[in-house]
Amino acid sequence: MSASNGLTVADASSDVSVLAGSVPLGGLAPFLIGLVVAVALTWAVWLGIRVRRREPARPRPEEQPRLPEGGPVHEVRERREPDEVPRSDERLTPHQLKGQGTVGSKRSDDQEPDRWSSGSSGGFGSGGPGNQT
Repeated sequence: MSASNGLTVADASSDVSVLAGSVPLGGLAPFLIGLVVAVALTWAVWLGIRVRRREPARPRPEEQPRLPEGGPVHEVRERREPDEVPRSDERLTPHQLKGQGTVGSKRSDDQEPDRWSSGSSGGFGSGGPGNQT
């Protein structure tokens, strides 16, 4: 009897027996890969423990930073006057501007912060009633 691919029944049965004989070896490869992964993870944990032991100890509570004698340091909020861009017929590049962004602006005379008008949400086209307190 001949199969459609040109193999006889005897050839097909010998191929099946070869495949059946390799099934135990097929289970060995995933086991060995799993064993290698487990050994690699164990080694990585061991190496991490060794590295951590070589690091300096954590600071004790008395070595922790303390507040300055004058209390906490606060940021200074103030309004600044912007530097004006010089008018010119030619296009200016950033390196042609005064100070190249390193010169500080001067303190503004008006230190009152801008506030939103009453009843306005501050968002353009939001459609909501805004904060009407």
